[in-house]
Amino acid sequence: MNIALKEIVKNKVRFSILGSIILLVSLLTFIISGLANGLSQDNASLIKDLPSGQLYMNKEAEGTYNLSRIDPDIQEKINSQQKEAVAFSIQMGFLNDESGKQRSVAFVTSTESKLFQKVKPGEIVLDRSLEEEGIKVGDTLTHDQFSGKLVVKSFVDQKKFSHAPVAYISMENYKEIYRTEDMQLVFVPTAESSLLFKDLQSFSNRDFLKTIPSYSAEQTSLNMIIWFLVVISGMLFGIFFYMMNVQKIGLFGILKAIGLKTSDLFKMMWTQMLFITLSALALSITFSQLFTSLAPKDIPFILTIETTLQLAAVFLIIGFIGATLSGIQMKRVEPLQAIQQGEV
Repeated sequence: MNIALKEIVKNKVRFSILGSIILLVSLLTFIISGLANGLSQDNASLIKDLPSGQLYMNKEAEGTYNLSRIDPDIQEKINSQQKEAVAFSIQMGFLNDESGKQRSVAFVTSTESKLFQKVKPGEIVLDRSLEEEGIKVGDTLTHDQFSGKLVVKSFVDQKKFSHAPVAYISMENYKEIYRTEDMQLVFVPTAESSLLFKDLQSFSNRDFLKTIPSYSAEQTSLNMIIWFLVVISGMLFGIFFYMMNVQKIGLFGILKAIGLKTSDLFKMMWTQMLFITLSALALSITFSQLFTSLAPKDIPFILTIETTLQLAAVFLIIGFIGATLSGIQMKRVEPLQAIQQGEV
């Protein structure tokens, strides 16, 4: 370890360049991961906040939730078998505030359940993002297909669907606006995929998210970028240590000649890798958490400590693999031959 640290001090410019690159790559990865998590929550927090279970829609809808219609007889049968089951509907729409400005929302209504807001006819419960836009408790909102007015009862935190704030309304008001008696979906908490009902298609919470327009494309693109950055960092470690090791063939020969084992040479390289990576990650984590607190509220950015530590662990593993693969040539170094070649 002492030799490894002395080499870092001796070649501090080289190691500083590698550390700076790892810092920038890891920081970019943390920020993109935070954006991916934030967009995921902004796109589907209504569904992500549900407990594990199964969601059911009509098979004829072919995975398109807004085309699904649950037959009332089937809904009643499910409710009789599963006491915690809840039928609900989601429809994208708009509301007119008191100034006449239209607000895009996702209307949600459900049968009685603790998983969804209970709303009386003529009342509405909104996501808190609309409060930040100027709507207050007691304001009256209207809809072109609704004969009455909806009074804002309260606000709830982080309830979004398809990037629109959720608006909970009563089933009676929902039926008047959308001219339908049927619910779109049934959710059974704690149910397993083996629980099936005739004419209904089941989805886990995670699978249902893929039916939301743009969700899969959005998350797949961002996650692909994240993993590309992780792979690039591993390649950087491999290339850097490979070049360093090529330049130190003569030194390795001398060290082997005086009795140093190949495993000791690997330990020296791993020590350098850990020192660079941990230093870069410490700064990267600090900057990313600082960005979390300073990021504007309108940017959907969520970077938890758990996610940060998981990504940091991935960087360490990738760095270890990259450095180890680059050091394979150290096993092939013959002391006499390396000494004769001289240290480049």
